[in-house]
Amino acid sequence: MNTDLHALDGLVSHTTTDGIPTLYAPTSANETTAGLFFRVGHADETLATAGITHLVEHLALHRLGLSDLHYNGATANAYTLFHVTGSEEEVVRYLNSVCAALRDLPMDRLETEKEILRTEAAGRGGGPSHQMPLWRYGAQSYGLSSYNELGTWSLTPDQVRDWAATRFTRDNAVLWITSDHVPDGLDLTLPQGSRLPAPAATSALPVTPAYIHGDDGHVVMTSVVRRSTAASVFADVLGRALFQDLRQEGGYSYSAEADYTPRDGEYAMLTAYADSLPQKQDAVVGGFVDTLARLRAGRIEQSELDAVRGKLLKMYDVPDLGAASLPSYALSLLLGHRILSPDQHRTELNAVTVADLREVAQEAWSGALLQVPGRGVDWAGLTLAPQFSQASVTGTRHQSLEDDKVTLVIGTEGVSLLTPRGPVTVRYDATAAMTARPDGARALTGHDGFSVTVEPTLYKGVTPERITALDAAVPPRAVVRMPAREPDRIPQPRKREASGGRTGGGGTGKSTWAWTLALWTVGLLTAVWGLLCAVITADEGSAKDPEWDAVVGVWIMWLPLAAVTVALYRARRRRRG
Repeated sequence: MNTDLHALDGLVSHTTTDGIPTLYAPTSANETTAGLFFRVGHADETLATAGITHLVEHLALHRLGLSDLHYNGATANAYTLFHVTGSEEEVVRYLNSVCAALRDLPMDRLETEKEILRTEAAGRGGGPSHQMPLWRYGAQSYGLSSYNELGTWSLTPDQVRDWAATRFTRDNAVLWITSDHVPDGLDLTLPQGSRLPAPAATSALPVTPAYIHGDDGHVVMTSVVRRSTAASVFADVLGRALFQDLRQEGGYSYSAEADYTPRDGEYAMLTAYADSLPQKQDAVVGGFVDTLARLRAGRIEQSELDAVRGKLLKMYDVPDLGAASLPSYALSLLLGHRILSPDQHRTELNAVTVADLREVAQEAWSGALLQVPGRGVDWAGLTLAPQFSQASVTGTRHQSLEDDKVTLVIGTEGVSLLTPRGPVTVRYDATAAMTARPDGARALTGHDGFSVTVEPTLYKGVTPERITALDAAVPPRAVVRMPAREPDRIPQPRKREASGGRTGGGGTGKSTWAWTLALWTVGLLTAVWGLLCAVITADEGSAKDPEWDAVVGVWIMWLPLAAVTVALYRARRRRRG
């Protein structure tokens, strides 16, 4: 991949600082901004260690404490960024502090920072597309962004130190600074390492285009496309087309938009979204699919392309272009993506044609995952993503205490949950993580994203010996030890009353029929009396001198019957359920 920095000569300068590639460009702003990228993120982790990169980021920033300085850190799928804005001296102190902390993390803060991350996650909204990575990639690589950071429960100091020493290295970093020089006094000493390639993408989708069911009010499409100037243009064209078709013309949506985000050096994620009211969601889904079909067929007006091209070309009219471009150039260098000068990018933008956009539209559709509310979209040529596993394991069978049609199987190769609609299986050798509670509960998640929860209180015959055998079969690296639950948080089977035909318990069946007979008897009497009250009310209402006190009296007599009917109905429902 072409990452030749000489394409930026005259716009951006480049050097190395303590072995770290460094990009810098002047700015007219009174303050300096700097960013230190590392090529490590969520997608490098496993489900069992999820959160370890975020944890290192928090620990590295702890020593800065309270400050008026504008600084922060961010952990993404494929990178971690520490950034700061302030005077040159403040920027130097910040970068030096971050690197010093990375060399010697404050491990006395480990448990506190773990709790902070769990609190942060609890208050973070998932958003309408939160589950899309899970369905596309499974419980690994880029799919981990759909999951909680399980590692915050069980990561050890040694694991965290090793992660920092092998990932947060000088050879796995890129620095950028908005200045005409590299400030004096920088000490960015970090361990020697190697530039890590972006994580390889996994797949949980046997075929695309595919679809899943989602919440009412949201239609989301994601697709993986090759990174290119044409693909970035197409994202804007798609967003404009959805807005015009679904909001301006159809009046179905308020928000309709699309986005293009680099995933790694070669591929980007294309995301499209439209909202809807429940009564309009079928129309939104249909319109959404129709818009995509129109673009795939090449029915794109030249004016649509020209409008987007004009907007993108204006990016190069901003002041301090070199400084404004530093983050994207640094990230391209980090991920191994080609680096284009402004003139080269202008040339590519001007060369994009409607035919190029059609090709991107077809590529986007072929790899699409669509999340729709309500009914499926098989009619549009999409396949429902797998809802169940292809096979189940053999082993000891444990009937659910809540549903006679559900059986848990604990075998030597894995666990399966057998349901009327299909099996859900997690094999031990493909377990991404297994959480373990002191009360015996186990929750296994496979690399494909399928999960099986083993609650000893909810299945017959799940003895401590069975749990011990299960624990021995799961790879230790996948086990996440969880704290004990309060007794009232341990699930118990819902109480069920057996009916005659299902369990042979005749006494309970007779009791249920007795309640039903009582409900019908009192309910019928209530209905007849209510009808009589209505007739009396109508007669008195048409009389010349109505006796309203008599009307009130008969309705007062009806109220207790109505109350008894409601009470019997609720009691019967409790006994049935």
